[in-house]
Amino acid sequence: MNELPQQLVNGLLLGSMYGLVAIGYTMVYGIIQLINFAHGEIFMTGAFGALSVHLWVLPDGTTMWVALPLMLIGAILVSVLVAVGAERLAYRPLRGGPRLAPLITAIGLSLALQQAVWAWYPEAKSARTFPQIHGGPFHIGSVTIQPGDIFLIAAAPVSMAVLAYFVMKTRTGRGMQATAQDPDTAKLMGVNTDRIIVIAFALGATFAAVGGVAYGLKYGQIDYKMGFILGLKAFTAAVLGGIGNIYGAMIGGVVLGVAETLATAYIADIPGMDKFGSQSWADVWAFVLLILVLLFRPQGLLGERVADRA
Repeated sequence: MNELPQQLVNGLLLGSMYGLVAIGYTMVYGIIQLINFAHGEIFMTGAFGALSVHLWVLPDGTTMWVALPLMLIGAILVSVLVAVGAERLAYRPLRGGPRLAPLITAIGLSLALQQAVWAWYPEAKSARTFPQIHGGPFHIGSVTIQPGDIFLIAAAPVSMAVLAYFVMKTRTGRGMQATAQDPDTAKLMGVNTDRIIVIAFALGATFAAVGGVAYGLKYGQIDYKMGFILGLKAFTAAVLGGIGNIYGAMIGGVVLGVAETLATAYIADIPGMDKFGSQSWADVWAFVLLILVLLFRPQGLLGERVADRA
């Protein structure tokens, strides 16, 4: 139990990263009811965009405090370009078609993005070392925070605050809420729904890019397959919080991260469960939590969409 504060902080950090990626799933679903299974790869391309800036744009010896903002901009640009391109070329032509067609397209796009990075990025065939923030670790009581986690500690709450302000206070945000409630009526009221959908994809990609940079700083390496499992967990977080609810996405991410961390750390202490507490079981417990939530509260923890309360 002396390790409990540390494990809670670890879970909070992990869950914040899940939540940043889950926002993209829930925004797109809330507006056009599309589960964008390629969103995990958008997260991955953002991480490689940041690494590319560090390797090919910045001069050698650039300190991380100077490099990190530029890497973040590169990550966002790459992720947004990929997401907006996917919406325009892959999803928009299928918008009026059968519901299954965009879902299959999203799965195909996910595989295509993985293979594109594998084929075109010279060093993507094996895990690539991601530049790190040097210094630390930092100690707060019994809790240790690694330097790479500092970015995530700052980025997650700032991202949520900016998103909340954008959705609730800006004209475009109100247009997003209107489109989520009733796209046909919103169009009759003068809302450019195509533009709103593009903005939703771009915003989701922006937060995924932030999550990609946070992943690289936290784990020290990235690879072309990193988006698959993390994307599934982020989707799980979106469902836990209530698919279509942007605040639920972050809450679901935090719940999932804390539950996964605590299960990995403590479940082996239960008699007869010693084989189920290793890190290899972390993914299993994440999806067990999803099944339990869907059994007892299928609408998710917060349930209704944000747009329904506007």
